[in-house]
Amino acid sequence: MKKSTNASTVKVTKQQRSAWTKVTTIGIDLGDRFSYYCAIDDAGGTVFEGRVATTAGGFQLQFGGIGPKTIAIETGTHSPWVSRLLSSLGHEVIVANSRKLRVIYENRTKSDRVDAESLARIARLDRKLLCEVQHRSETSQADLALLRSRDAIVATRTRLINHVRGSVKSLGVRLPSSSSNGFRKNVVDAIPSSVRRVLLPLVDLIAQLTKQIKSFDRQAEHLIRDRYPQAQRLLQVRGVGPITALAFILTLEDHRRFRRSRSVGPFVGLVPAREDSGQNRPQKRISKQGDAFLRRLLVGCAHYILGPFGVDCDLRRHGLAMAARGGKNAKKRAAVAVARKLAVLLHRLWSSEDAYDPLFNAKQHQLAA
Repeated sequence: MKKSTNASTVKVTKQQRSAWTKVTTIGIDLGDRFSYYCAIDDAGGTVFEGRVATTAGGFQLQFGGIGPKTIAIETGTHSPWVSRLLSSLGHEVIVANSRKLRVIYENRTKSDRVDAESLARIARLDRKLLCEVQHRSETSQADLALLRSRDAIVATRTRLINHVRGSVKSLGVRLPSSSSNGFRKNVVDAIPSSVRRVLLPLVDLIAQLTKQIKSFDRQAEHLIRDRYPQAQRLLQVRGVGPITALAFILTLEDHRRFRRSRSVGPFVGLVPAREDSGQNRPQKRISKQGDAFLRRLLVGCAHYILGPFGVDCDLRRHGLAMAARGGKNAKKRAAVAVARKLAVLLHRLWSSEDAYDPLFNAKQHQLAA
């Protein structure tokens, strides 16, 4: 029975080959198990529609050997590997920014079939309406997974430390101050006997997570040394560590994507959103578009630069001047502004290969004066 089903599938596919030549654009709504597709011709007529298993074999069987087509998909969990697979089959793949497609996610008759048709028709009309996204390579994605895994472990360790401290505090005891790396060594003897049996396993788990974090740190340093030496230039900035430098390189992947370094700020979502209408120019918060992980790292570096351990530099002077103006959330605004300028600076160091001068702007102002 299974053999005859496969034979029938091949037979149907062969009968449809001639019809596939009429197809110019395909829209695919990616699902976790099955994906729906809609294929239209140059006049906008629907030629094929159906569903396909969201597997490499399913996509190769359905979209392999039909000639080069323009295929539109939305960003999502499966979009990176699907876009690479379809491109290897000879198709032109457009990865649409799902946040920009209000016509799809606010459709009152929304369904997988309707979404696939909408993608196909928008791609046929004007691909710029899809706000195309460029996925990183498989290698960069795998290396970035290391940093994201480290970030997940750090967050887990923080929650466990807070749980242990909170549990002990509810008994009227305070654990001594300690860094995360030395937490077990410094607090294990201070845990009350009434809860040692239930909290010591968590303390041991925190120590194991610390070892794994250090292992990820070593792997990140090896990646910078062996595969991404350009990240060394970013480490010239005091306050930028290997994790941030490597995340910046892997997220942008190619500095030539941006003709101007100033474009990196909006790409990471560190510029105010705009909602201008007529004479109204409301002041909005930052857009928070782009990669949230990289944005959080840049803001963390900005806090270090503005903090007590930050060295004198143009970034620090700019941030402190903003914070000194006062007003609501002045320090937060200063940190975001420094993070935005830091993103621009890192891209400039990467693309120009120049040596970093911490007080370059200050020296230019003195010469001009």
